[in-house]
Amino acid sequence: MLHFVLYEGSSMSLISCLTQFHCFIATESLECLLLTLMSYDRYQAICNPLHYTTVIDQMFCIKAIVLCWWVIFAMELMVVLTMGHLDFCGPNIIDHFFCDLEPLLELSCSDTFIIKMETLFLVIVLAICPLTVIIVSYVYIIITVLKIPSVTGRQKTFSTCSAHLTVVSLYYGSLITIYVFPRQQNANTFLSLFYTVVTPLLNPMIYSLSNRDIKQALKKLFKNILHSLRF
Repeated sequence: MLHFVLYEGSSMSLISCLTQFHCFIATESLECLLLTLMSYDRYQAICNPLHYTTVIDQMFCIKAIVLCWWVIFAMELMVVLTMGHLDFCGPNIIDHFFCDLEPLLELSCSDTFIIKMETLFLVIVLAICPLTVIIVSYVYIIITVLKIPSVTGRQKTFSTCSAHLTVVSLYYGSLITIYVFPRQQNANTFLSLFYTVVTPLLNPMIYSLSNRDIKQALKKLFKNILHSLRF
């Protein structure tokens, strides 16, 4: 993908394109499941703090990650294999910077009904259902936080969810904007760049800002910079 962006276009085989497409949808779908697991982690930490260490232990995390990868690989492979049986008989030029679903289907001269139904099923299972779980988790979290008597306690408790909420808003906001509300191809390309490049780039920064040690290090860095600028 970066090669295409740097050299303003290139060529690749159909197998390479499908491989890139599989890696893309697998990692994007995995992000949805991981965000759901993180919301469940926050739910257990805030709503059931006494049982947190017994529920969210290392073995649970390992099993959850392995299960997510297995489900993603199996389900997304189904779509890729179906797409591999399509016929591409038109101008094989993708108006995008990577092999996405819609640009590939536009080039196909076969009936795409089956793959669209498979995609709809995967969207429901891997995107809508996880988003529903995230929303329900935060409804319970908000109810629990509102029961805390002190304002400081409510702010401190809910601040542990700020990084996760920010990432969920950025990620799902861009996905919904692209795939729910139709736009021109140029706008979709820009938004695709946002959630494939910008959001992953911001993730470490967003999660790091919730760490107290990193906050103190950044404050010290800015103070040193301001102090050096004065002189």
